[in-house]
Amino acid sequence: MGEEERQTVGMEDIVRAHHVLKEVVKRTPLQLDATLSARYDCKVYLKREDLQIVRSFKIRGAYNMIRNLCPEDMEKGIVCASAGNHAQGVAYSCNALGIQGQIYMPSTTPNQKVKQVKRFGGSHVDIILTGDTYDDAYAEAMKACSEGGKTFIHPFDDAKIVAGNGTIGMEIMESLDAPADYIFVTIGGGGLVSGVGTYIKTVSPTTKVIGVEPSGAASMTEAMKQGQVVPLEAIDKFVDGAAVKRVGQLNYEICAKVLDDIIQVPEGKACTTILELYNDSAIVVEPAGALPVSALDMYRDQIRGKTVVCVISGGNNDIDRMQEMKERSLIYEGLKHYFVVNFPQRSGALREFLEQVLGPNDDIARFEYTKKHNKENGPALVGIELSDKDDYKSLIKRMDKSGIEYTELNRDLNLFNLLI
Repeated sequence: MGEEERQTVGMEDIVRAHHVLKEVVKRTPLQLDATLSARYDCKVYLKREDLQIVRSFKIRGAYNMIRNLCPEDMEKGIVCASAGNHAQGVAYSCNALGIQGQIYMPSTTPNQKVKQVKRFGGSHVDIILTGDTYDDAYAEAMKACSEGGKTFIHPFDDAKIVAGNGTIGMEIMESLDAPADYIFVTIGGGGLVSGVGTYIKTVSPTTKVIGVEPSGAASMTEAMKQGQVVPLEAIDKFVDGAAVKRVGQLNYEICAKVLDDIIQVPEGKACTTILELYNDSAIVVEPAGALPVSALDMYRDQIRGKTVVCVISGGNNDIDRMQEMKERSLIYEGLKHYFVVNFPQRSGALREFLEQVLGPNDDIARFEYTKKHNKENGPALVGIELSDKDDYKSLIKRMDKSGIEYTELNRDLNLFNLLI
């Protein structure tokens, strides 16, 4: 593919992708969410890509790119590197088109994800587990491409990928009686928001397109600030579907034209949204898919009385992570606090803490203590869960009044990460 062809994605590319994707892609529902609409005093619609055939939007870009390869390239086979949704989209596409694919995944990829890729790809995919990180898998994938003449299917930085993702914008606008006022879309590498934004701005220039990144991996924000694509030195990988060190060059160029704003959402806030969507609407959403709904809090005043769409990009959430998500949510909401408390090593010290320090609605969620011989004091790791975040100030006052020595771990990131 030449550089000139990769420079732009237009309406005609998305329309062509729409016809191609009719072969395999579900037209996912655009649902009015009553709970969110009441909370924000507006109409909030959810574009449910978590209900897509591979439980994420990734099939759209992957299939469109692979389907557009020439017969010779299809015959040679394709290669991708991914530890998640992109791998599943590519695997499904290989199976549907009857071509061979090599999928490189880090050796650290959970077995559940490997099994999903194998299930979607069947005999048409070979899974190669290599290295400890995505970068290791990517390097091996590129080596395989150069040695075997195979085509690399990039997860986001390609015109055909962007055009395939743009069909989501097409479906959204066709499903509404009038254009949306705001559309919130997750940004990882930028392939999703580039496609959706291109279509939306072409048919409804007044619609505001808001990109949403995790705070710990705000690579598009940094690119906009620098005026060019730059790699982040380090990222928080928790929001794995959007934790990208470097956005795509093509995506950056498109986003510079179509985005009205970019918001950063703390990882803990995304966890709160995941729990709320499950409890309120029985929607299972992955961290990256929760970001647009999380961002509504930051746009509360602007969206009042408006028509709003949040793209739920995927629902591949590992149930083994739910306890960690609950923990992150409680800490972000100010309902859970960790302390190292230096207890006097005498009889009754713990009872005094429970009676004089702990509030009537406070609960000890974690307590680790080992008695030290020949010492007057002994440290304990104490986790306290509050029923209301405003109870924290009174808890600290009682701790100060008691005279015990303590360290607030929530305020010391290094200690917190070491002990929790």
